Amino acid sequence: MKNLLEFLGRYYHWVLFVVLEVISLVLLFRFNSFQGSIWFSSANVVAGRIYEWTSAVESFFSLEKVNEDLTLRNYYLERQVTQLRRLYANATEKTEPKEQQGLDFLSHYKVIPAKVITNELNKANNLMTINKGSADSIEVGMGVACGRGVVGVTYLVAPHYTVVIPVLNSKSSRISCAIRGHNYFGVLRWYGEDAGYAYVEDIPRHARFKRGDWVETNGYSSIFPPGILVGQIVEVYNSRDGLSYKLKVRLSTDFGNVRDVVVINDPSIGERLRLMQAARDSLKLNVNQ
Repeated sequence: MKNLLEFLGRYYHWVLFVVLEVISLVLLFRFNSFQGSIWFSSANVVAGRIYEWTSAVESFFSLEKVNEDLTLRNYYLERQVTQLRRLYANATEKTEPKEQQGLDFLSHYKVIPAKVITNELNKANNLMTINKGSADSIEVGMGVACGRGVVGVTYLVAPHYTVVIPVLNSKSSRISCAIRGHNYFGVLRWYGEDAGYAYVEDIPRHARFKRGDWVETNGYSSIFPPGILVGQIVEVYNSRDGLSYKLKVRLSTDFGNVRDVVVINDPSIGERLRLMQAARDSLKLNVNQ
């Protein structure tokens, strides 16, 4: 208190000057319409600028949530398009019984949103890390996708992080995919070349398709549901043995710009994988005998 009184006693003339200035400005702008209108207009301009800057800052910090929502929205829209396409085929009697049984298949899948925190592009065996793990119900062998298509498969899972083997990995899981509108299917491979292209192998020779057709997952791999985009056919080659086709596909996912992804959780995947492993073990046992 003593210091405050000493400060006021030393600089009282400046304090008195400021108080008188404030009083004079209030009287000037309050009781004079012209000056008051100028003050009101200027105050509105300043307030508008402040609100504009505040809105810009809030929008910037909300971009993370917006991107996550867009990724989920795009993913679900792709699923709805697939369902509608099959329903249309069913209504026009252009589908097979096997496809009719798959109309409710997509409802079994759940998605877990995540963000990419590290991503490699310039190696033969690239890896990716996302910010979700076993604490978020993620397990090894789950599919990873984004709003534009397939990304990869979970490989190593920690409580809060997961390493993903993306499509851009020469040792990646062979993802089963098919030509849209047809039942011809093959496996997706990448050979460490251009990050924008991969190959679909083992397409049968009797298959009928053309350049520009779309390739998507077919649900046979027990990792991805059917209908997730893989890419578009740009070239067609014969396999080395001449018994099948090899398709060069322009990937729909831009791996240089992947930020938000979803991990696809199929509650029945564990049971199916255990069943497949039991079948393999049984076959090995029979062969050894």
